[in-house]
Amino acid sequence: MSGPAAGTAAAATTTDVVCLGESMVTFLPSQPGRLADVPSFGRGIGGAESNVACALAAAGHRAAWVGRVGADGFGDHLVETIASYGVDTSAVRRDPARPTGVYFRTATDRGTDTHEVAYYRAGSAASAMSPENVPYEALFAGRVLHLSGITAALSPDCLALLRELTAPRPGRPLVSFDVNHRPHLWRGCAEDASVLLELARRADLVFVGEDEAEEAWGIVGAEAIRAALPEPSVLVVKRGSAGATVFASELRPGPRGAEAAAGTAAPGASTDTTCPATSADTATPADTVTPVPALRVDVVAAVGAGDAFAAGFLSATLRGLPVRDRARHGHLMAAAVLTVPGDLTDPPSRDRADRLVALDDAAWGRLRLAPGWTAADRAPEEVRTP
Repeated sequence: MSGPAAGTAAAATTTDVVCLGESMVTFLPSQPGRLADVPSFGRGIGGAESNVACALAAAGHRAAWVGRVGADGFGDHLVETIASYGVDTSAVRRDPARPTGVYFRTATDRGTDTHEVAYYRAGSAASAMSPENVPYEALFAGRVLHLSGITAALSPDCLALLRELTAPRPGRPLVSFDVNHRPHLWRGCAEDASVLLELARRADLVFVGEDEAEEAWGIVGAEAIRAALPEPSVLVVKRGSAGATVFASELRPGPRGAEAAAGTAAPGASTDTTCPATSADTATPADTVTPVPALRVDVVAAVGAGDAFAAGFLSATLRGLPVRDRARHGHLMAAAVLTVPGDLTDPPSRDRADRLVALDDAAWGRLRLAPGWTAADRAPEEVRTP
């Protein structure tokens, strides 16, 4: 027997988070400037979901990445590099007929007009992922299944797969979904907005930026985004330098999510993140709304911060921390990546991150993090402040 039903029934929860998506070899410029002017590039890896898996593993969690790569040298490099972070890559499939995707980018911020990215991913091995060829037993083996809207844009088969994985069913792990709207991937498809909204509504935990919600759905403001996405137990609206606003519902029964997903389970209650086998969503959730300011960071490269934020938030969620602390851990993980050139870096030690997260609001607001801050094991008051 195969397919999602079989995978759900057979899976044993041996992993904290399973991440599914495309990872690519990325070529980073040796100096600022147009792609046409950069003389050489350094090789790295990039992929929203594998970035999350690597960050979680580096933070001490049991993380797995499920994807599809070519039977080529770039595929070897991806699998070996991701595994070197401590990520389980045993369920990655190799495709002898399709290549591993690669891309080149400039050193500028993705949000600026000068930023350039050249993707070579059309017809990649990852774009061939489908409901018929993924290992469901591995995908449903974690407490959390993390997905993103990037995968949905790769091909009709990939979209069909995400619809399968987000479908309500008993025993489904908590589904985390990062909207990750990438307009260039949806060229020629007028359904990107409705598809991303559909998938987000079927998830238990959703990450979305205010800017991408406005771009994709024409929705402005955190409250309006929540009104458009009432279903997820937890909605994290990322607001750039303003921080994040977290909407968490007190109760979300049904085959979609559990109380643990909202972070509101009573003391002593189970923190199992699988979904109870109830027939329907019948309760009206009462939201708690938690705005959490971002940190001031001396930015080196604004790439990969969203993935790092998701990893930090998921890490704190797995530990059962309060909503405010989950978002603060997200900000710290993002700050670690913002202060290095690439998509990945070592996070601060858990002990140090916990000390920073525990600061009062005034001390948190005074923090300013510069390159190298994660390597220094200093007391919170020694972190650079104005």
